[in-house]
Amino acid sequence: MEERESKMELQEEIQDSRKMVDMTHGTLGDKMMKVAIPLALTGILQQLFNATSVAVLGQFVGKNAMAAVGSNSALIGLLLNLFIGISMGANVVIARFTGQRNAAAVHRAVHTAILVSIVCGLGMIALGELVAGPVVRLLGVPGDVYPMALLYLRIYLIGMPVILLYNFESAIFRSQGNTRTPLLCLLAAGCINLGLNLFFVIVLHMNVNGAATATVVSNCVSSMLMLFILRRRTGPLHVSLRELHIDGKILKEMLRIGVPAGMQGMVFSLSNICIQSAINSLGSTVMAASAAAFNIEIFEYYILTSFGQTGTTFISQNFGAALNDRCRRVARICMAQDLIAVALSASLLLFFGRPLLSLFNTDPAVVATGIVRLKFVLGGELINALIEVLSDIMRGYGYSLVPALSTLFGICGVRIAWVYTLFAHTHTFSMLMAAYPGSWIVTAVIVAIAYLVLKRRKIIA
Repeated sequence: MEERESKMELQEEIQDSRKMVDMTHGTLGDKMMKVAIPLALTGILQQLFNATSVAVLGQFVGKNAMAAVGSNSALIGLLLNLFIGISMGANVVIARFTGQRNAAAVHRAVHTAILVSIVCGLGMIALGELVAGPVVRLLGVPGDVYPMALLYLRIYLIGMPVILLYNFESAIFRSQGNTRTPLLCLLAAGCINLGLNLFFVIVLHMNVNGAATATVVSNCVSSMLMLFILRRRTGPLHVSLRELHIDGKILKEMLRIGVPAGMQGMVFSLSNICIQSAINSLGSTVMAASAAAFNIEIFEYYILTSFGQTGTTFISQNFGAALNDRCRRVARICMAQDLIAVALSASLLLFFGRPLLSLFNTDPAVVATGIVRLKFVLGGELINALIEVLSDIMRGYGYSLVPALSTLFGICGVRIAWVYTLFAHTHTFSMLMAAYPGSWIVTAVIVAIAYLVLKRRKIIA
């Protein structure tokens, strides 16, 4: 019996090892693609299910329901990005320990990451429910949209523990180069999300409460599937509920890297909240169009970030193994792959922009306004890719504060100033959307200078 169990564990370990990527030996370009493509597909799939929810609401409930969900997107991003950043810190720390071949430290870091995600998620429920009403009012959501916007946000917040757990679990797998497992778990959960959306909205005649409930249930499925897999694992990634504890030293390092990364994401969301508030002032048609365009352009953003996050992981492992030449090669390949992928995906989304927008709402005014946003945002994504890759390279070396501060001044500062000066003077949607490429140009210059300074001082390889 023991021999049979031992053979089963060995077989599981062999199967797991096939999903992992040896980042410190052999070729780089093909391995980075192997990690980045499933990571991009995970983000795209996740957004596809979210977009389907919005499309179902737009077709069967109306544009006010679409506007209600869209008005929450920037706020939800703000709430999530801090903890997604911390999960990125967990990714870097676990990857570095892996490069050092320190299995005991990997095991402690995995358990720390899992427990931190659960504790933070529970805290976010309490805090979020307290501030939901005042924050939605602060966004200037119109009266005819406000009740549904608040209802959607309150239900969504209930799912924060499982949402954060999924992101931290994904970071654990990503640190080993395994991006297939999170993708497959998300695929299963996403199918449930789609089915529940159709059932709640079409059959039960629910509105945004049905979409939010479907989202919470599907996130619970994906996070529990991944927890089950981690509990079945052998070796340092095995999760035991009895061993869940927070290692203070490891948590401090995760926070040192992750909090600035989270702040960088929060700065993006904070500036987007400012822009969303300005969008809300232009009426429900513009709100609906912006929500539809956002659900299209975000596909390209996930492609953009997947290569940057892959670069972070590869650099973290090779830096942990003291392979500086290999780190430099990772940076060059990451930049080339990301720019090519972004150019192709942005071009395709722009070409098919009108039919894609029509899937959300067939109102000609909504479609025409959505095209305006797509042109400004997708047209400037190559500059955004440069920012993302340079930031993720610095983060892989453990330097997260520099890109965070650069983003604070470049993204947040420029966009807020834009809203209260140029947009206030020329109160049009086109002028507002021009804030995106404008802020990216300023930020790209700042981040590039910071990167070159660190490189010249040999702080990074």
